[in-house]
Amino acid sequence: MSVPVLDAAAWTAKLMELPRGGAAKVTAFYEHRMGAVCKDARLLLVPLDDHMVHRGDAIFESLSFLEGRIVQLDAHLARMRHSAERLKLSPPCSWEEVRSIMLCVAKEGGEASGGLKVLLGRGCGGLGVDPAECPETSLYVVATKGRPLQESFWQKGLTAAKSDIPAKQEWLAQIKSTNYLANALMAMEAREKGVDLTFSFDEQGYLAEAAIANVAMADKEGRILLPKFRHALPGTTALLAMDLAKAFTSVVLTDITEEILEQASEILVLGTTCECVAVTHYNGKPVGDGRPGPMADRLRHLLHDALVTGGVPFLE
Repeated sequence: MSVPVLDAAAWTAKLMELPRGGAAKVTAFYEHRMGAVCKDARLLLVPLDDHMVHRGDAIFESLSFLEGRIVQLDAHLARMRHSAERLKLSPPCSWEEVRSIMLCVAKEGGEASGGLKVLLGRGCGGLGVDPAECPETSLYVVATKGRPLQESFWQKGLTAAKSDIPAKQEWLAQIKSTNYLANALMAMEAREKGVDLTFSFDEQGYLAEAAIANVAMADKEGRILLPKFRHALPGTTALLAMDLAKAFTSVVLTDITEEILEQASEILVLGTTCECVAVTHYNGKPVGDGRPGPMADRLRHLLHDALVTGGVPFLE
């Protein structure tokens, strides 16, 4: 087999002609090596020798923006700093500059609603495992367009099942790293099981999380129960939901077995995009009467209002 060898000009020309799945959703992005924002998704690339790619030595945050406001911007940044400290990562600029870059990328994207992904990696420098290969960390910020979910999404609710993928190790679960292999397998598993999502459990049989969201439940007494954040990342939406719910009911962090979960009057999924959505069927059986319940509806509206009003504007 003969493999062509291209010079830089020919390589770049071919690169610009290649089809790019998902390119239509990208509105703007930033890369620290360039120190600038670009709007051509064909150039949204990460170097192969960035340890983010071949070692998963990186962290990230996924944010939403609604009505021209980035939702929970500072809460996400605080969690990113926590993850960075765990991995002994520092951004290539100050955290204040990271925040400013995020606002700039969202603004340059020109969309009032969508998503923002921030990635902080060990950086370029080699294909080994030693972080010392990398003289400077990498920073990428990507804005994507998206439509707000329709009311029918919450009215219909979701279906779920128990995952065969074990929960993450406790130390890894507290870091929002780019190593999302288990999460990807859970998403694949959900399609195979014919449900919207699956829930992982730890080695003791306690509920952990969904692939990209936290899980909670309402018990027969009307309390909201959440799994202890041992094998699950404390979600920014879940933490806000806990604070809001305390105004009208008891909120308890506790160990939840599958037996307890199956007795729930409501099962709630809490996440950046879905906010608070009900699970109507779990393992093929109806939850409550098989329809979204009052707790999910009340908490969703409280969450949405708090998220939007507390969002940081970027289009003004």
